[in-house]
Order: sequence, then structure tokens, then C-alpha cells
Amino acid sequence: VQLQASGGGLVQAGGSLRLSCAASGRRFGNYDMGWFRQAPGKEREFVASITWSGDSTSYADSVKGRFTISRDNAENTGYLQMNSLKPEDTAVYHCAADRQGGGGSNYWKYDYWGQGTQVTVSS
Repeated sequence: VQLQASGGGLVQAGGSLRLSCAASGRRFGNYDMGWFRQAPGKEREFVASITWSGDSTSYADSVKGRFTISRDNAENTGYLQMNSLKPEDTAVYHCAADRQGGGGSNYWKYDYWGQGTQVTVSS
């Protein structure tokens, strides 16, 4: 599976962005998916995850209530809707796929990673 994240950009605080994660390969629909982010000088941070069926989601406390993860397996695409953005959300956002399932917030359990898309939130 190859993943490509897109949809990042520059937005003012309080604004919204929708990230997409396009996957190649027919098995994407069988894998859990996650979004992670990394800001300069900081460690990779869990943002959100969703099971292969889409029936269960999980969020970092810092984005809960503002971000929504979803997926369309028919289109082999995952999404991260980001609302009420804050300057501290500035980072490179990566999508990832987990073959075994249950990876949740543990980045080391994810098998496939996209290159990432830059999100910059100005104050």
C-alpha cells in the first residue's frame, strides 16, 4: 500500500482544513488508519485513528472535539477534517496504515506511511 497525504496549507487561527490520504492497493479497506503529526524539534505525535470498518475512532486530547477522522474504502481514501485550528496545530501531518489492527496511538505499529502534508496555522 502506498499512501499520499494532501490538503495542507496556510490558514489563520480558527480556520479549517481537510486533509486527504489517497491509498493505492486493494487492501487499504482492510487496514486501520491513523494520522500523526510532527512539528520542528518535536517528536511525532498521535492525532487520530480509525478502524478498517470506520466503526471506531480515537483522538488525541489536544484535538478532540475539533478534528474528525473518516474514510471512504470504496474510494481508497481517508480524511482528517480539522476545525478551529490553533497555531499549535502547525506540523507536518502524515497518514499511516496498520495491517494487524489495533495500532491506535502507537506509531510503531503502523506499517505504511505517506510523505506528509504541511499545515501552518497563523495567529
